[in-house]
This record gives sequence, structure tokens and C-alpha cells, in this order.
Amino acid sequence: MLICIPNVLTKAQVKDIRQLIDAAEWVDGRVTAGVQSAEAKRNTQLPEDSPAARKAQQLVSLAVGNNPVFLAAALPQKVFPPLFNRYVVGDQFGAHVDNAIRSVKNSPERIRTDLSCTLFLTEPEDYDGGELVIETLFGAQEVKLEAGDLVLYPASSLHSVSEVTRGARISSFFWLQSMVRDDGERTLLFDLDQSIQALVAEKGHKDPEVIRLTGIYHNLIRRWAEGA
Repeated sequence: MLICIPNVLTKAQVKDIRQLIDAAEWVDGRVTAGVQSAEAKRNTQLPEDSPAARKAQQLVSLAVGNNPVFLAAALPQKVFPPLFNRYVVGDQFGAHVDNAIRSVKNSPERIRTDLSCTLFLTEPEDYDGGELVIETLFGAQEVKLEAGDLVLYPASSLHSVSEVTRGARISSFFWLQSMVRDDGERTLLFDLDQSIQALVAEKGHKDPEVIRLTGIYHNLIRRWAEGA
């Protein structure tokens, strides 16, 4: 499932985060790349343990954790602390698949990367190129969203970032381990959840069909969830 979620951050929140990170010191983005992806990666990244990164991480984590569409689509169990990258003219990231396991810095915790997330922090008209290109069963999908919008997609997907030819593309990116490992099962649960929400808006929480479908939803989570 590939889903674009609008307005995860407000424009004011985007501005606050940009003020934090724009003035910080950036380093070579290959610090978090695997052996193969490091050869294809050309960008800069905010050191994850810098004071600016930690403050920005908190703002992103809070916004994501309060977004009902994100929670319904991802069913997160563990979320990697958000990172921040920047692509300027000439920067790009060739086709790659994200590492299956990520270790949280200065922590014993490890996260299985079921889903990848990119949260855009630059308006699309402020740069040329820089599209996130994700290979799907229906072909390559190019994603370039408004600042504050997020795209969520399987971390197993082959994906790349096109070369930036004008301006700078700044974003937050992170991974998560879902309670439901299988992408097909997560997609069914998300579709069912969205249908339930539509019925609730039309008929209310006490409608018998809403109650029945809500029960089915939770029983499917009981069947499919891991380590919850």
C-alpha cells in the first residue's frame, strides 16, 4: 500500500521545524546508508543526535502519533526516531531497498522496517527534480508533495530520489515496525477502517452495522497482530 497523507504538519509546524534544522550543521548522508545504497546516495543529513535533530524529532513524532489516518494505515508498533535529509542541486539517491533492520543509535532497540515514511518539508514549487520514485505493482509512482504532507509505503519497495536541478529538497524520513507485518493484511484493515469511519459519520456509533463491522475489524487485528 502506498498512501499520501495530507497536513500531517501544519504550515506553522513546518516553519518551526525548518527554523530548527536549517541553521544546524549537516553531514554526508551516507552515514545511515547500507553498503549498496551508500554507492547510490548523494545528499546531506542532520546528525541524529544533534540538539536540533532531537527537538525536530519530537515535533515530528508528536504530529505523526496524533494523525488518525497514519495510525490506521501503519498500525505502528515501533517507530524509528525521525531523521532529516537535504538534497541540493546535483544530489540524488539511486534505486535501492531500505535495510530490513534498523538499530536505534545509543540504544539496544532494533526495528524491523515494514514501512518507510517521507514527510516533505519544502514546498514543491521551491525546487525542481527531487521526486521520490517508488516501484509498485502498477509501475513507478512519482511522489512530490506539499510541505507538511507525508507518504507511507512498504520498505521492501525499490525506490529512488530523482536528481535535484534547482533549489533544495528537505524532508524528514523514518521507518516503522507495524503490528501487522503483511502489507496485504494492513491494506485490508485500512480499507475496512475507512469504511467504518464513513458509516459512523453517516449513521453514528450505535448503528448495528457499525458495531458489527467494528467487531470484525478488531477480531482481524487479534488474528494478524504480532507482539502487540
